[in-house]
Amino acid sequence: MIEITQDKKRVFLETYGCQMNAYDSELVRSILKKENYEFVTEEFKADIVMLNTCAIREHAHRKVYGRVHSIRHARGKDSPVMIGILGCMATNLRQDLLEDRSLKIDFIAGPDSYKRLPQLIHEASDEGGKSYDVTLSEFETYSDISPSRREGGVNAWLAVMRGCNNFCTFCVVPYTRGRERSRSPENVVEEVRLLAAEGFKQVTLLGQNVNSYRYEDYDFAYLMDEVSKVDGIERIRFTSPHPKDFPDRFLDLMAVNPKICKHIHLPLQAGNNRILDMMNRTYTNEEFLSLVDKIRAKIPGIALSTDVIVGFPTETDGEFEDTLQVIAKSQFDSAFNFKYSERQGTVASKKYPDDVPEAIKTERIMRLNELQKEITYQKNRAHIGKIETVLLEPYPDAKNKEIMPGRTDGNVLVLLPQGPYKGGDILKVRITEASPHALKGLPL
Repeated sequence: MIEITQDKKRVFLETYGCQMNAYDSELVRSILKKENYEFVTEEFKADIVMLNTCAIREHAHRKVYGRVHSIRHARGKDSPVMIGILGCMATNLRQDLLEDRSLKIDFIAGPDSYKRLPQLIHEASDEGGKSYDVTLSEFETYSDISPSRREGGVNAWLAVMRGCNNFCTFCVVPYTRGRERSRSPENVVEEVRLLAAEGFKQVTLLGQNVNSYRYEDYDFAYLMDEVSKVDGIERIRFTSPHPKDFPDRFLDLMAVNPKICKHIHLPLQAGNNRILDMMNRTYTNEEFLSLVDKIRAKIPGIALSTDVIVGFPTETDGEFEDTLQVIAKSQFDSAFNFKYSERQGTVASKKYPDDVPEAIKTERIMRLNELQKEITYQKNRAHIGKIETVLLEPYPDAKNKEIMPGRTDGNVLVLLPQGPYKGGDILKVRITEASPHALKGLPL
């Protein structure tokens, strides 16, 4: 056991999963920096290693377990280190983490317990035992914490609400992050002003069901409008919404407000009504397609992306074909497709045996990926010859230092040759080439 003293407060923080986890890691940095903890970029220099975990992504727990073992093995007995598990997995698998002696976890903190991290670390160090707090709060929004963000960024994540009330049967979020609660519009706008002063050009508003935001009488449309009034912020994005929460007032605002990006991530999950009902998604495929038509009628040219799960329990070949049909009709610009993977603690894990063979899941996702790849390619080809407004990202392409990446208003990746511009610049770009993965263009 390592004793944490004033000169042994070096922390290495590793983040897994979604944008909300990335935002939470910024909160953690801010909380611990106030207590004189120093964050290092190399794990072997740290006295404390914290893994901010995800319980959503496939095999996430295996990756974290393997990571913990690799840290312990690399450090050995002569270089002790404290290890803490944060985030959704801390809540969902607390008992497993504490009881697995081979892991030797020192402390655990759930998503609503980050303010207690200094105390949890102190308890684990001084008392030589395990400390944990995975309490779910009805009120915690961290609205009093100013996140510690990376320097030189273009986009900043900003959580406007926490938790979820939807209880989709495949999802653990209501059990790991609690029920929905929203920050006040004034508090959100104040953070956006700070971001603009720090040089961020784009903000992405986050929530597990972000468009169900509600604070007193204020809805998400009101919040988006207020955020758009902040000088210095050029683009506003949001994720992830639920198809049940798209009132005309919100879509009308998106159509006319130039700062709100014309891109909506609209999770489908499945295209068959029986499966949608088993998932507790609260809409039919007909209602989903009707919403797609309404969005495109109100906002011509809007980019739509989606999430799809294949191989949900009892899904038949015919029901999977329904999903392919909805994808073909919806013509999404891009999609994130997943094979169903059972999550401990969900309704689906308790009620529905994971009975679709892995080989069938693989065959289905390959067919789905091929269909979406062709749709995306045709969508991208339609940009050739057009002039797009591109916000440059802060760093050159990792694989090719001669290429500068950026994003269109519709969130399509654009690759430009290096030139006299930098991350954060907004350029008019003529699109010259397209692939299923990106566009290429030349600045005007």
